[in-house]
Amino acid sequence: MMADGRGFERSEFESRMSRAQSEMTSRNLDAVVITAPHNWRYFAGFATQFWESPTRPWFLILPRDGEPIAVIPTIGEPGLAKTWVSDIRTWPAPQPQDDGVSLMAQVLGDCPRTYGRIGWEMGRESIVRMPIADFDRIRAACAGLEFADASPLIWRLRMVKSQAEISRIERACRIGSDAYAALPAQLSAGMNEHDIARIFRAELTRQGADAIPFMAVTAGAGGYDQIIVGPNDRDLADGDVLFIDLGATYDGYFCDFDRNFACGRIDDDTSRTQDIVWRATEAGIAAARPGATPADLAAAMVSVMADAGASGGNVGRLGHGLGLQLTEPPSNMPGEETVLEPGMVMTIEPGMDYGDGKMLVHEENVVITEDGCRLLTTRAPREMWQIS
Repeated sequence: MMADGRGFERSEFESRMSRAQSEMTSRNLDAVVITAPHNWRYFAGFATQFWESPTRPWFLILPRDGEPIAVIPTIGEPGLAKTWVSDIRTWPAPQPQDDGVSLMAQVLGDCPRTYGRIGWEMGRESIVRMPIADFDRIRAACAGLEFADASPLIWRLRMVKSQAEISRIERACRIGSDAYAALPAQLSAGMNEHDIARIFRAELTRQGADAIPFMAVTAGAGGYDQIIVGPNDRDLADGDVLFIDLGATYDGYFCDFDRNFACGRIDDDTSRTQDIVWRATEAGIAAARPGATPADLAAAMVSVMADAGASGGNVGRLGHGLGLQLTEPPSNMPGEETVLEPGMVMTIEPGMDYGDGKMLVHEENVVITEDGCRLLTTRAPREMWQIS
């Protein structure tokens, strides 16, 4: 681990590998191939800005027995050699005519076979980070091997966080909470949404955020009509509700929560809706406990809003898992029957539509504990923060 608390001990990665290998046995897989950046970070501890370049594929093979095997472009060897991964095979990429295809086929062909099945990131909220044509060429070259979906195995591991992971998420949540609390004193009516976003980014950096990959900033009279686009070229006016949704990271792990701010006096309907959604958030937090399902959390939140005459929300779910990615499985929605376990980190995110296409959304982050849940964010005030 680095002196500033970033990075993980080797034992953390060995534990992840051991659990992955146990899952491989139970799922009849001889190996799992990792290509996506977040899974590389999870299993290898490798973090790089080079993921912004899509030119070269990267492969990490997790065999059912033994240690990981990296098959990567030569340019990545010095950086990867600083991680716990020691078996590194390279090719001088980019080579569009054979970008790791023949080397991968050789390494996979040499893997011991018991089941004749290799897992890839094919399923839920997963991606194979390479040209599909090259993926098909590797599969064709691996005669006798079945390529199967390993995403259930990967999410089984990643959904339940270690204490070391939870500490990173909690640190990110604390940074975001402190930055939100400091914001009202720095804002005033007439400010442009772009200026507000710049001020908030500066405050988050001052508080210790490593990166701010997601920030939605929007405002509207008495509410807003969307929560994923912005900032926009609009000046904050009296009677507006300013909405900011934040996804900032510490050591690779996200917080994801929003806050609403009232500019001057807001109308009675907006105040009433604020209180309903705040109480719905309370219900979602109370429902978050081991043995419950995300469908239970969604039902608890919807019940509060329905009792108050809500017409419903339009974002498709009422929260989700959280970790190395801004959104992870499972989703708080009807039909999602994943059983919550201690160590899962969830967002609690009810949203309510009201009057002329306006909406209000609340969001907090919690970790499931042995007997309930623990709030990782500093709870939003029942009444909106005021901007003069």
